Amino acid sequence: MVPSDEEKLKIQEAQLANPDIPLGSAEQFLLTLASINALTPRLQLWAFKLNYEVLEKEIAEPLFDLKLGMEQLAKNETFRRILATLLAIGNFLNSSNAKGFELSYLEKVVEVKDTVHRQSLLHHTCTSVVNNYPESSDVYSEIAAITRSAKVDFDQLSENLLQLERRCKASWDNLKVVAKHETKAVLKNKMTEFLKDCTQRIIILKVVHRRVINRFHSFLLFLGQPSSSVRDIKVTSFCRIISEFALEYRTTREQVLTIKRKRAVHRERTKTRGKMITETEKFSAAVTRSDSPAHVSAAVGAEPDQVEEHKHMENLLVSDGGGLGLEQRGLRRSRAVRSLGRVSPSQVSVAKEDTSSSQDDPTDEIMDRLVKSVTQNPSVKPASPKTRKRSRLNRKSLRRTRASGINLEVVQALELNRTKTKSEARLEPVNRSMNY
Repeated sequence: MVPSDEEKLKIQEAQLANPDIPLGSAEQFLLTLASINALTPRLQLWAFKLNYEVLEKEIAEPLFDLKLGMEQLAKNETFRRILATLLAIGNFLNSSNAKGFELSYLEKVVEVKDTVHRQSLLHHTCTSVVNNYPESSDVYSEIAAITRSAKVDFDQLSENLLQLERRCKASWDNLKVVAKHETKAVLKNKMTEFLKDCTQRIIILKVVHRRVINRFHSFLLFLGQPSSSVRDIKVTSFCRIISEFALEYRTTREQVLTIKRKRAVHRERTKTRGKMITETEKFSAAVTRSDSPAHVSAAVGAEPDQVEEHKHMENLLVSDGGGLGLEQRGLRRSRAVRSLGRVSPSQVSVAKEDTSSSQDDPTDEIMDRLVKSVTQNPSVKPASPKTRKRSRLNRKSLRRTRASGINLEVVQALELNRTKTKSEARLEPVNRSMNY
């Protein structure tokens, strides 16, 4: 963007050679930039002032997350129990008495599986922790700062801090150059205050960075890492191992809890297998609640209404057909009407004898009344038996024989020679006329 001396010289020569022709927008812009004194120092100073807040934030936030993550991990009781369980399982399998293990083995916990059920070592560890410590957590949701730190390259962060310090020193030099060509003291004073503040904050940032890294090394010693290999472990790789292990542990823990819930449900179902519903605890509890004083009082309060409704229904039944309900009368009557065509006098007499022998039975009395109503009703006609339709496969129209005639064999084939009908009498003159 900054024009060189050669470009500036060529533009000025072209302007002197053709004073009547105006310069283009690009040439005019370059010429205007070239007329500003100390353009490059001004631009660098301006860029540093605009980008300083963002650069400082990119360095300070990961350091704070790392510090917070170490505190969260040190206070996490579930993480301690997981490490202790892994150490105990490892000592049992290896028949040893080791005091610790390297953190890099956390990556291999998922790969180690048993030979029977093909379950991973992490699955067995998670099962043991869940059974022995039901109040334990999933670890992953409690170390969010470690997860964020695993996404940061702390080597690049150290380089960015050094670069920020170098740019701050360069800004002091640029301010000195700009101050020589600047007549206003206000701008010089503001930039001086800004650079002093930046210098102080960068010094504090360097101290924070050094202390956080030292605390990280101490934290590795707290976890049992040998002092000889503490400085060889990278912050990013450590955070990534812990974060991935916590994520795998959370997934495995959810699976273990799901299996545990299914087994509990299965045990509850097997307890009631082969039993009636009245023998279950839920049913007995419901019966106990129904027999409680509250339910009894409610039933006593609703008793007058039920008595009144019962009397009303009794009056309706007495008024309609001697105690028969409307639905029963309609149903019995419809059945009697359907069977009307099949009632014979002998059946009626038998029904009368049966009803006379047991007049005390209300059902027989009702049936007697129904039979009487059916037999004494003259409007109902007995159903005529259905006549079977004759087959018309052998039918032959007699009208077609008037032109060709019909002989006796055809008549016999059509079974028309049994009785002499009117059709045969009509056929004789026709045959005579045809023979004539």
